[in-house]
Amino acid sequence: QVQLVESGGGLVQPGGSLRLSCAASGSIFAIYAMGWYRQAPGNQRELVASMSSGGSTDYADAVQGRFTISRDNAKNTVYMQMNSLKPEDTAVYYCNVVGATLTHVQFRSWGQGTQVTVSS
Repeated sequence: QVQLVESGGGLVQPGGSLRLSCAASGSIFAIYAMGWYRQAPGNQRELVASMSSGGSTDYADAVQGRFTISRDNAKNTVYMQMNSLKPEDTAVYYCNVVGATLTHVQFRSWGQGTQVTVSS
């Protein structure tokens, strides 16, 4: 069983910054990819940013240059620094982790979601 705990959401004014964190725990043998998705009301969940175990990153065009994903492999934690936030970034942000358990079963787990609201 793998659990993800997210933190760092909140209310921020346009142009402000927030940092999201997501810590994975449980029966983890390896983590392959970690990433962040978001879902705004009425929209489908979409990929925001991801990072592989080798450090390669992928960003949605809408956040390129404003958001930065990073990870601490020793802590099984992924972060996302969000700068120059815009009202259209308002959404529930979900952490996503892909890996293998101690019994070598592959898993894909989701965090509980954290609300990010960008408004003046």
